[in-house]
Amino acid sequence: PKGRKLVVPCVNFDLDLLYLRSEDIPEYVSRGTADFGIVGENLLYEKKPKVKKLRKLGFGECKLIIAVPADSDIKTLKDLEGERIATSYPETLKTFLEEKSISASIIFIKGSCEIAPTLNLADAICDITQTGETLHENDLRILTQVLESEACLIESPIVNPQKDNFLQLCKL
Repeated sequence: PKGRKLVVPCVNFDLDLLYLRSEDIPEYVSRGTADFGIVGENLLYEKKPKVKKLRKLGFGECKLIIAVPADSDIKTLKDLEGERIATSYPETLKTFLEEKSISASIIFIKGSCEIAPTLNLADAICDITQTGETLHENDLRILTQVLESEACLIESPIVNPQKDNFLQLCKL
């Protein structure tokens, strides 16, 4: 797109493309403002929007993990009991900890979780990683994996007759 335009019409198909922040996509799609969206599964776990996941798209693979400082005394999940965990995924982390019967304080931050233990904001982090390089550079080690994620195509539950045209074009 040219400039900063956030709604761009396709040249050869009756379709408008919306450029949105990834965390906002499920909201636009669930309310029918957008018929479809491409979003990471991690955001579907976190936000639990009322959308239909049509298919995984085979890119954007990553993992939501819990990591601790390399020299931490935290060695097992049970060692997280009573500790502080910084995350941008508070709902997913809360569910995970409840399933494991672990009581820990969840500190919600929007990003740069890796620095939280260094600054004594948290004892551990729960964050997305692809390669682990940022974790390594911040002297963190993975304690456990919470979930795997990749980009997926989602559909709005709101009926729009033009959605069928798009689905046929994509052969979905």
